[in-house]
Amino acid sequence: MRVLVTFAGGTGHYGPLAPLARALAGAGHEVHVACQASAAPVVAAHGFVVLPTTAETARPVRLTELLPLDAGREDQALRAAYAGSVARSRTRELVILGESWRPDVVVCDEVDFGAMVAAERLGVPHATVLVMAAGSFVREQVVGEPLRRLRAEHGLPDEPGLEMSARHLVLCPFPPSLRDPAFPLPPTARLLRPAGAMAGGRGGGSPAGPGSDAQGVDDGVPSPAGDAARPLVYFSLGTVFNLESGDLFARVVAGLRELPADVLVSLGADLDPAVVGPQPDHVRVEGYVDQAAVVPRASVVVTHGGSGTVTAALAAGVPLVVLPMGADQPHNAARCAALGVGVVLDPVTVTPAQVRDAVGAVLTDPAYRRRARTIAVEAAALPGPARAVGWVEDLARR
Repeated sequence: MRVLVTFAGGTGHYGPLAPLARALAGAGHEVHVACQASAAPVVAAHGFVVLPTTAETARPVRLTELLPLDAGREDQALRAAYAGSVARSRTRELVILGESWRPDVVVCDEVDFGAMVAAERLGVPHATVLVMAAGSFVREQVVGEPLRRLRAEHGLPDEPGLEMSARHLVLCPFPPSLRDPAFPLPPTARLLRPAGAMAGGRGGGSPAGPGSDAQGVDDGVPSPAGDAARPLVYFSLGTVFNLESGDLFARVVAGLRELPADVLVSLGADLDPAVVGPQPDHVRVEGYVDQAAVVPRASVVVTHGGSGTVTAALAAGVPLVVLPMGADQPHNAARCAALGVGVVLDPVTVTPAQVRDAVGAVLTDPAYRRRARTIAVEAAALPGPARAVGWVEDLARR
């Protein structure tokens, strides 16, 4: 079976698809991945044939000012780019790719609308993999109109804009509790275990507070030079919004270093450690860390609220402090607050003292970790990517 795996965004959109792509390849299927050129090196490093496309989603090239959260601005970006220019460009290119390579099935991320239209043009079924944990960011009232125009341009029948997303098979690699109940999954949806969740139902994460030996594991992940018996706080703003953060790194780190904890900061490859200045020995600042390895060792994860980081933390039973900056992050933050697995702060106005107090509260109140572990157990009970291989095979046969 030939499988064309596609994603329209950056590498954060690839993460939820990667376990399924590897499982499909491991089952003997031929897997090619179509993505924007900037994400191609990450995909190629996993051993896949990469088919680069030209449409690129917007990404800063240097550190920019941190803007106040504006839900209307984020909706407009989703509408104009993912459902507009990016979808139009990807439809055109993926139709051409499909006509030459002839896949049996397309597996695409939930905002790769161009892949869905291209698959329909090619007469090929598609499976949609959700990449937004809370499920309330991608909405019909936001993307419906441009998607109807796109379908009309390709001679496809008119329908509600998101109907094509759920037509065949929807794969949801998130704990069901994380999804906003106001946006239920469609009947075609199947739940999958998130990457990093432990099969067998064990909640991950190291115990909070003194006595934890989880940080003593020698796995190559850089650790601070402090006391290994202390809790570890991990802080990251992802790989896109890190460049839209203004002085947020400096403010957060100034608060974290006052805690009786070791701190590991991941800036992203594009930022210089000078943005946070010199730090004491118990604070380690890196450009890149293996997040999958470090999150289960953390006692608290401080994050912008991207779906990948939030899910990784909760799949490991680790509570959060969330500083939502844009995209689906406010939606994920709201779910974390509603579930009692974290604290939400305003990244524009937050002070070092507020960061210190919020993280300190999560560290010392065991209820946050207890609730996070409940979600980890829920995630671990879900079927793994091998089960999804059978679903995709059935879809291709149909």
